[in-house]
Amino acid sequence: MRVLFITGEFPPMQGGVGDCTNEIAKGLVACGVDVRVLTSINAKLLMPNAKFQILPSVVNWGWSCWRNIWNAYDAFTPDVIHIQYQTGAFGMHPAINFAPRYLKLPNTKFVTTFHDLRVPYLFPKAGPVRNWVTRVLAKSCDAVIATNDEDYVKLGRWHAKHLELIPIGSNITTTPPIDYDRNKWRIKLGVAENETLLCYFGFLNESKGGETLIRALAQIPNAKLLMIGGQVGASDPTNAAYLTHVKSLISDLQLTDRVLWTDFALPDVVSAHFYASDICVLPYRDGASYRRGTLMAALAHGMAIVTTVISGQSTVNSQQSTVNSNPSSVFRTRLPKLENEINCLMIPPDNPQAIADAVQRLNASPELRAKIAAGARELAQYFTWDKIAQQHFELYNELVP
Repeated sequence: MRVLFITGEFPPMQGGVGDCTNEIAKGLVACGVDVRVLTSINAKLLMPNAKFQILPSVVNWGWSCWRNIWNAYDAFTPDVIHIQYQTGAFGMHPAINFAPRYLKLPNTKFVTTFHDLRVPYLFPKAGPVRNWVTRVLAKSCDAVIATNDEDYVKLGRWHAKHLELIPIGSNITTTPPIDYDRNKWRIKLGVAENETLLCYFGFLNESKGGETLIRALAQIPNAKLLMIGGQVGASDPTNAAYLTHVKSLISDLQLTDRVLWTDFALPDVVSAHFYASDICVLPYRDGASYRRGTLMAALAHGMAIVTTVISGQSTVNSQQSTVNSNPSSVFRTRLPKLENEINCLMIPPDNPQAIADAVQRLNASPELRAKIAAGARELAQYFTWDKIAQQHFELYNELVP
């Protein structure tokens, strides 16, 4: 079987969608699939030892990208073209949305994974047209993949052919450097023995609650905040403006000495930063979701996580989960849930005081902190890349007899 991935970003570009595509591609190669990846010219520094071909030929994702897709198809004749969709990674241009509908590629099935359902910008006051072009992409494909329950429900209203629920995993390995020593790492970061080290992972943007986290830090005594990873990423130009806003707030609240920045780092260094931290705080404004690779990384590292409830929900409990209780099986329907006080502490969004209270509660109860960390590690076993690649492989085989 031959599969061509189309993604707006790919390593060494910084971005979760590119990392996710890379992991799936590696897993599919292990299943015997012939994989190629069509991506941006900005990914031209090819990864060493890749077992699949990377085609970093797209200068921009306007209408001219159709020629790139056709050329890749003509050279490879894939059985499946799989679009890894995130509107920011495609330059907010709708050309990719219409490719499955208007590119006549014989004997090829189109699949799209919606990493989020944000709509392209298009033009001022585009209104309903912006939602329409996203629906066009969903309805034009032979199969559509949602990465989380919320998007699965929404896509179910748009797509009547073939809808699958396949999550993403952690893009960060859980292996720190060989010589890692937690105490020495904390000393190197400038964290005193009596200080709590909070961590946040991922780019800063409006949806992730960075401003709320900074205001919470001001209410937590004897604590520092470690901002792990790149600050703005390669795809969303609004991130830079929001980063400037957050840094200004840090200065205004006189927290400069208590906020530590790592910038972009190799996976083993990111892993070491996680293990050096006491509590991970991810205050997403739209609620925690499995679409967030940052959350998946925190779960994989067995962190004591403080995060926000999904909009409209107070807590999420085990009775809501309909997945097979055996994490070694490949899940096919609903995903296991985040559970308050089991694998995370859940708080309302946009609430600095709630973050501060949750952190202080975990500080006061090592038993609760250990329980949540263990629950996070257990939950992460459902989201390993071998299971995720196997689900993709099964889907392709259903589409291509």
